[in-house]
Amino acid sequence: MTRVVESFGEEDTVKFADELAQKAQKGDIYALIGDLGAGKTAFAKGFAKGLGVKEPVVSPTFTILQIYESGRMPLYHFDVYRIGDISEMDEIGYEDCFFGDGVSLMEWADLVEPILPENVRTIRITCDITKGADYRKIEYEDNSH
Repeated sequence: MTRVVESFGEEDTVKFADELAQKAQKGDIYALIGDLGAGKTAFAKGFAKGLGVKEPVVSPTFTILQIYESGRMPLYHFDVYRIGDISEMDEIGYEDCFFGDGVSLMEWADLVEPILPENVRTIRITCDITKGADYRKIEYEDNSH
């Protein structure tokens, strides 16, 4: 199932992510794909909001993984942009997150595609400057069935 959402600003992106997170279940994995500046971190903030995360959400670019535990279940927020080799994912214990008690949200997931399970939910965010500087097309593909 693929769903396309048009976002005309950060608020639209946050709202859609919030709605998705409200339906998220333990063990769900969301792969977030988009160019630099596409809105992945805005999406992550909305997703965290939908889970009830209280603390500020920032992109874990230098730490690779940030765990938020103040919501209805843990949020494992990955940013794998700086991963040099896919084996580094083993070092940070990605499997404990994927198969743990929470939900995983991974920015730049296309960089570590070989480790992603088949049931991943993919969010692809693209810009289209012809529709405005703040326009984003968000494609949500649910492969969990």
